[in-house]
Amino acid sequence: MRITRTGGRRGRRAAAVATAVLAASALLLTGCSSDGDSNAADSSGNITLTLSDYGQFGYKEAGLFAQYHKLHPNITVKEETTANEQDYYPKLLQQLNSGSGLGDITGIEVGRIKEVVDTQAGKFADLSKSINVSDWLSWKEKQATAQDGTVIGAGTDIGPMSLCYRKDLFQKAGLPADRDAVAKAVSGGWEDYLKLGEQYQKNAPAGTHFMDSASAMYNAVVSSSAKQYYDADGKPIYKDNPAVKQGWDLAAEAASKKLSAGLAQFQVPWQTALRKGNVATVVCPAWMAAQISTYSGDSFKGKWDISHAPGTTASAWGGSFLTVPKSGKHVKEAIDLVKWLTSAEQQAAVFKAAGVFPSNTGAYQLASVKDAKLPYFSDAPIGQIYADEAKSIPDAVLGEKDGVIKDTISTQINNMEQRGTAPDKAWKDATDTIDKAIG
Repeated sequence: MRITRTGGRRGRRAAAVATAVLAASALLLTGCSSDGDSNAADSSGNITLTLSDYGQFGYKEAGLFAQYHKLHPNITVKEETTANEQDYYPKLLQQLNSGSGLGDITGIEVGRIKEVVDTQAGKFADLSKSINVSDWLSWKEKQATAQDGTVIGAGTDIGPMSLCYRKDLFQKAGLPADRDAVAKAVSGGWEDYLKLGEQYQKNAPAGTHFMDSASAMYNAVVSSSAKQYYDADGKPIYKDNPAVKQGWDLAAEAASKKLSAGLAQFQVPWQTALRKGNVATVVCPAWMAAQISTYSGDSFKGKWDISHAPGTTASAWGGSFLTVPKSGKHVKEAIDLVKWLTSAEQQAAVFKAAGVFPSNTGAYQLASVKDAKLPYFSDAPIGQIYADEAKSIPDAVLGEKDGVIKDTISTQINNMEQRGTAPDKAWKDATDTIDKAIG
């Protein structure tokens, strides 16, 4: 649940995430900066390992640090968390460039991993020598693999896409509300999703909109494509990529037909709309359920449900990695901890505690994952839904400035929705800004 930007690049982490995690802990699952030299070993051989991350990775909520200390009494794990990834990443780059201030373990968001792999890989330990990287989804492993074959990041979580919807609002609008029927209605893809939206708006309960945000839909459309903003040679292709054009055109259509409430996700108006019950659907990566349940509150428990995302190819929104800087004083011990934290059992524990879906495929066979249901969402079988979606996520090409491109386009989609900016002008504004940013 690290949510920090409306464009979706930072996937799951925001200031609001702390309360979201508390809600996730309650609703899941019925089926199943440092001072001084704190990481040096003391005279007794005790070690403090510092894990630097952002937002909320779920380890503390799952009790994993305390559990690891019981297994290794001489090792204490100290987590240093920055609330906002946008603040965390520039600081991480400064630390990498200066060679000081780094944690023994550092978290890196998926929207940053390509840039780090291409420009900073030599400063991190090769985890493939100690960890069975084939345990992760293959595309997750590739995201953290450098050109020389070294793997600098261990996959923590992923954000397989689903569709969260208000079944009571669907019923009032005369639409099918059963999750299988909803999945069938949008099985043809995101065009079917908009058609369903038009049907909804014809009989929509007063004050409601079919979707919360056209920019969220746009990100889902593009994320379901293997080719997104860059080609395999690192050349920006966002201006000509059919997937980007499809996502943009669908977003423009949603805005013009008023199918969307035009809300920037995670901002106060978005939270208020959920609390008032004014949104019928939300594009829903795995971590989004906790956000919805938090802001919708007890009044709408059992009125939400979760179905498969439109189309046959899933999207991935969000996810992170754990890395081990070579400059650390306890590299071996840090690698051992990373290996343990990203094992199937520990990722399953984090999923149960915080709703963060595993990237380790071994976790999908554990009862706490495969049999997981969400009471808040009408007992939706999320373990099955998310695992199914994860298997169809394409092996996407990542680029160094994916996040900048995605965020900029999302901002202009918001302008179309909120300010009535014409699509052609919004696209020109987006591309002008992107061209200046990426050079």
